[in-house]
Amino acid sequence: MNKQALLQMWDQMRQKNGIALRVIALLPADRLDSHPIPNMRTPKELIVHMYDGMLRTLIEGVVSGEVRYDESSEKTLAAGIKSRDELVRFARDRWTAADRAVASITDAELAHEVKTPFGMNFPGWVIFGITQDEFLHHRGQLYTYLRALGGEPPMMWDFANNEPAFQPEAQPRV
Repeated sequence: MNKQALLQMWDQMRQKNGIALRVIALLPADRLDSHPIPNMRTPKELIVHMYDGMLRTLIEGVVSGEVRYDESSEKTLAAGIKSRDELVRFARDRWTAADRAVASITDAELAHEVKTPFGMNFPGWVIFGITQDEFLHHRGQLYTYLRALGGEPPMMWDFANNEPAFQPEAQPRV
């Protein structure tokens, strides 16, 4: 994978992120610390894991050459988020950090090996496949959480109704 192919993949992620942000905004504000699915993370914990651990940290790891993440920090981060508006802002901030990292990535960084805490190292381009898998897996969990909490998620391919920054072709390709 080269930078041009990465940017095409990232454009799809940008649109999928727009859907995820819509789902987060639909979560009942008074249920963010609940366990809509027994023995799983709370909605806040899931979003912290999804956006801090599986999005920002993985992408920044490609730039630095090492993914440094410890899931034990997730509960502390989630505890500091006090409202749904703060949760949406958290997700947006982590997306922005990942997006900046993507803009800075070079073909050489995509090709070099990235050290991970998963017991294996991968070329940078493989980390992007992992990121996409993780993001969609957790977005699916968000859909389940929202339904369990009485909400109706948007259609998963409804990119045209995302806010403008996350609609198709909202940003020029580089």
